[in-house]
Amino acid sequence: MVHIRFEGRSLDLTEAQLGITANMNDQVVKEHVSRHLDIHANRLASYVIDRRPSGDFIIRPEAVYG
Repeated sequence: MVHIRFEGRSLDLTEAQLGITANMNDQVVKEHVSRHLDIHANRLASYVIDRRPSGDFIIRPEAVYG
């Protein structure tokens, strides 16, 4: 499962829907997500990809505290 948080929206998709696999690096995953969202890949440049022990991905904005 891939959970994406983008500009106030939350999407839950499968890896197959995005065409990604667990062994892809973060940049490639972001490129696939950007194509799905129909946005330029640089809009995800500051996003974080959390790879969970379950194999799920969480793609979200970087958290800023303080």
